[in-house]
Amino acid sequence: MLMDNQVPPKKVPKFCSVRYGIAILLLFCNVVVMSQRVCISLTMIAMVNSTEPHGLSNISTKELQDNIKNPVYNWSPEIQGIILSSIFYGVLISQIPAGYLSGIYSLKKMIGFALFFSSLFTLLIPPVAELGETLVIVCRIIKGLFQGVTLTAQQIIWTKWAPPLEQGRLTSLSLSGLLLGPCVVMLMTGFICDSLGWPMVFYIFGAMGCVLSLLWFILYYEYPKDHPFISIGEKEYITSSLDQQDSSNSPSLPIKAMIKSPPLWVISLTNFAFFWTNSILSMYTPMFINFRFQINIRENGLLSSLPHLFAWIFAVLAGHMADVFLSKNILSLLTIRKLFTSLGLLLPAIFCLSLLYLSSSFHATMIFLTLANATGSFTMGGLLINVLDIAPRYYGFLKGVTNVIGLTGGLVSSTLTGMMLSQDSESSWFKIFFLMSAINVISQILYIIFAKAEVQDWAKERQNTYL
Repeated sequence: MLMDNQVPPKKVPKFCSVRYGIAILLLFCNVVVMSQRVCISLTMIAMVNSTEPHGLSNISTKELQDNIKNPVYNWSPEIQGIILSSIFYGVLISQIPAGYLSGIYSLKKMIGFALFFSSLFTLLIPPVAELGETLVIVCRIIKGLFQGVTLTAQQIIWTKWAPPLEQGRLTSLSLSGLLLGPCVVMLMTGFICDSLGWPMVFYIFGAMGCVLSLLWFILYYEYPKDHPFISIGEKEYITSSLDQQDSSNSPSLPIKAMIKSPPLWVISLTNFAFFWTNSILSMYTPMFINFRFQINIRENGLLSSLPHLFAWIFAVLAGHMADVFLSKNILSLLTIRKLFTSLGLLLPAIFCLSLLYLSSSFHATMIFLTLANATGSFTMGGLLINVLDIAPRYYGFLKGVTNVIGLTGGLVSSTLTGMMLSQDSESSWFKIFFLMSAINVISQILYIIFAKAEVQDWAKERQNTYL
């Protein structure tokens, strides 16, 4: 946050700037990471005899069962749910260590090597699938470990590269790749499965990740002062902006004060709700479309990509709008965080319930499914950046902590959804969406009551009582 007696430094153009180039590079990294994570949601339809309980035939896979390029396995809905959610175990385990170490070690090396090894284990999925579902689960857990490092460490970049008044749009631009990734993978996977076979999906996205990790090592530098291609004006703009922040580092963590902090707890709770909803909508959209319309895998991929495309657009807009409201003093920072968090939690709940009661036609179903996915992106201007407001000095560590709690929600929701779908599918979708909506509404109410947007006392430099 800017000090009261200081004037924000003069801005420099964004077009062709290095900081926005880094944001776009991270966007592509996140597209690949999410493609590697989510592609199995659609390939699962081609990989198994059925995604329906009790061995019901699956129209989408019948066309592929005689194709030698598409091996078919006998995995139950419960096993499918475990495979889909297994990656969250790895991501969850790596969050706190990655958040803490990102403040100590080179982000260039952490992100570059993590992206490479995530890609390597993506390439291993087809051969290990031949050896059994257990090895697929293990492979996805290990891949999750490296993806967790990538996703957590990259957010520390903006404590070094983002001027305060641009943190929202730079963060949302880079993180929007997490939403564009599922769109890309759904769009491409159906065609790849149909023409080349589902194993090629993993080979293609794995190879893309290896290439991108090489580009990361070449193009990224730790600090603006070290970058060989940054202009003098942009370098001065970034460094002078960040000099005005309370950003001094401390090796000690005020653990007791953190545990007693209601704003930190409510951020963690809303992260739990966000990941709960996002995991269901990103991983089970193809299965929901297949359940409703019984269409082939190519058409399923096209339809599944639409919600994620609009989610990406909404994410970029959310970050931009949040920064505009702040820079023009239209709304206070706290009001902005509460507004965007409320929109990102309540609107998906409303549209998911609409899927149950108002989606009698194909078009209505796709409209509500798209809006449920897209409106969740409003959290990019709210809770997903709120930790940086209340404790910029401990952002890496606390982002890891809040992500652990959030990813627990994603892990539980994806596993529970798979178990529910092993029973009667129609009634299961009612239970899934009602539970999701209840969690979102409760979290949103608590966020409105307890959220803060100013640096907390325990996060300021004068704090001396540490555990």
